[in-house]
Amino acid sequence: MKAPSAVPAAVLWTALCNGLVAALLLRDGIGVNLLLTALPAALAAGVAAVVRGRRPRAWTLVWAVTALGLLLVPALRDAGWPAFLAVLAFFAVGSLALHGGRRWPGVLLGGLGVWASVVPGIGWALRGLRERTAGNRRRWLPMAKAVAVAVVLVVVFGALFAGADAAFADLLSGIVPDMTLGDFPLRVVMFVLGVLGALAAAYTAAAPRRFDRVKVRPGRARGRAEWALPLVVLAVLFAVFNAVQLTVLFGGYQKVLAETGLTYAQYARQGFWQLLIVTLLTVAVIGLALRWSPRGTDGDRLLVRSVLGAICVLTLVVVASALRRMELYVGAYGLTRMRISVAGIELWLGLLIVLIMAAGVFGARWLPRAVVASAAVGFLVFGLSGPDALIAEQQVTRYENTGRIDLVYLQDLSADAVPALDRLPEPQRSCALQMLAYDLRGGGDPWYARSLGESRARSVLAARPVDPSDVCSRAGVEGYLIEVP
Repeated sequence: MKAPSAVPAAVLWTALCNGLVAALLLRDGIGVNLLLTALPAALAAGVAAVVRGRRPRAWTLVWAVTALGLLLVPALRDAGWPAFLAVLAFFAVGSLALHGGRRWPGVLLGGLGVWASVVPGIGWALRGLRERTAGNRRRWLPMAKAVAVAVVLVVVFGALFAGADAAFADLLSGIVPDMTLGDFPLRVVMFVLGVLGALAAAYTAAAPRRFDRVKVRPGRARGRAEWALPLVVLAVLFAVFNAVQLTVLFGGYQKVLAETGLTYAQYARQGFWQLLIVTLLTVAVIGLALRWSPRGTDGDRLLVRSVLGAICVLTLVVVASALRRMELYVGAYGLTRMRISVAGIELWLGLLIVLIMAAGVFGARWLPRAVVASAAVGFLVFGLSGPDALIAEQQVTRYENTGRIDLVYLQDLSADAVPALDRLPEPQRSCALQMLAYDLRGGGDPWYARSLGESRARSVLAARPVDPSDVCSRAGVEGYLIEVP
């Protein structure tokens, strides 16, 4: 789309508002402040799109709602790693909402296109400012003076009222960020980034790049025998492997363990990673096979659907086998961040295989957007589910059933794990929570930079403080004692 000629005044004001919100709220950490900062930028993009004559479509709304929903993860969960993944997904899905896209080039490049709008957005805003301020100083200068006077009055009288009444001062400190001269440079940086982000989003909404128009040369169609022979051999190999797996899955573990000399947990650990790689490679093989598939006649298309459909079905058995092995592995050693992450990846790969099969039956026009949407929703569900809380819950349940627990690992979890760890008996409870209690000591972050998980953890620890004595030694854990004030 042709670059817009004039920036709407509402876009300039919302960009300024976005910069102020970023400067005030993003200095102290992340929480609901990320969502509050994104809202003015989304408003600026919406205004620019409406002025430009763009109408919201169903998929645009899906991408926009999903993007903003991803920012609920740092607002609700304290764990930094799922929050980081959710924020990365937010930028990709938000960029896709601004660009749109149906084909693979559109949905893949559209997720990155907003970054290319930063510099054009600055030029767009500067041109608009020059056009609006030239010869109009009598109109905007009094408004600027009025805003400056209002800010000064609020600061002066707010400070006086805070000094006159302790209750008002406490209320004000809980709402207004605590600003010092030392953090002024960082807040300036946050302000600039907030303004640039809003301008880039608005410019993209006003003049999106049509990545769907990028031409991708189709692969050269192969002959039936040349194309089908390697895939049929691969399918036979899958079938043989799955026959063994089905035997094991339905009760043949003891025989396999006796023949291999492996323990129950070793057998589960040995195969999961290989099966995960098999699933990844199978997705790549299917993509390449579709690129080089014979497609001249109805018979060719039937052959492609039959062979690839068989491979997809057999791959789903591989996915089930991998997840079963992970279940055994977790039962033997407990749930960890790595294990829950790769299990989530394996589940999504299984869903991807199902989507590919559905595309073979109903057509593939919807497949690119469905794949990206499934990934975005996966990040959202993964973050909102609270992985650290699930890990703690599983470890505590495992301890109740077997008496085994990895207290050293649990000490590194986030505040999301506190409600589950609070179920442990002493001294295991205090040993597992000592490091978290140390990290959560004091007043903590302001409300806008604090997650719901952190608030819940503080309530639990305030109701039942941890034992500050040498509980880890009594629990059998050495070298991890932190003295909690």
